[in-house]
Amino acid sequence: MSNALTATDLHYAYPDGQVALTGVSFTVSPGERLALLGPNGAGKTTLAHHLNGIRRGNRGWVEVGDLRLDDGTVAEIRRRVGLVFQNADDQLFMPTVGQDVAFGPANLGIAGEHLEKVVTEALAAVGAEELVPRVPHHLSGGERRKVALATVLAMEPSVLVLDEPTSGLDPAGRRELIEVLETLPMAQLVITHDLPFALELCDRTLIMDGGRIVADGETAEILGDEALLKMHRLEMP
Repeated sequence: MSNALTATDLHYAYPDGQVALTGVSFTVSPGERLALLGPNGAGKTTLAHHLNGIRRGNRGWVEVGDLRLDDGTVAEIRRRVGLVFQNADDQLFMPTVGQDVAFGPANLGIAGEHLEKVVTEALAAVGAEELVPRVPHHLSGGERRKVALATVLAMEPSVLVLDEPTSGLDPAGRRELIEVLETLPMAQLVITHDLPFALELCDRTLIMDGGRIVADGETAEILGDEALLKMHRLEMP
């Protein structure tokens, strides 16, 4: 069985010369939940943007299943790799929740009862079916985060990439998010500064610093290494 996601020797520098990625390689297995930790400026979000083709590396490549990212496959890669942004409002722009969740599938040509079914199932997966007629920007932070996730799930991805998914959530919203993510079958890469969240949700953790993967191992082992965490400006509360 192929990996759900493979990144191989990714290098990237911004147009101003700032180096963001220097030889990043890792794999995610089907169904695996993997945490990506690191200090601010480590390159985590830049990496996330490479995994579905928002940015393209100066060197190296990304594969999703058996499909390598290139000019001819980028549309399918973006469907397969669902990126949930740190700010849910960046993904919610339609007048109602139902229209937001329907937007992606509708652009793939899905319509009618099939589209209604896709929307219902995506919202049901996050426990938010009752929000269909609501205005997204009138929702609570936790509700917006669920709807943003549903907009991605409606595309039936094989990999989820979540950028700081607990940012701005209260304890109840954080607990609900964990419960939702634990039920989802696809591979998940979770970028977070919330180390207890990573410990609860993810069996495996990467630490990234200076554009490189500097640690890869079992979450409990990595988060129990105080010297390693301190070296990379991380700490358990």
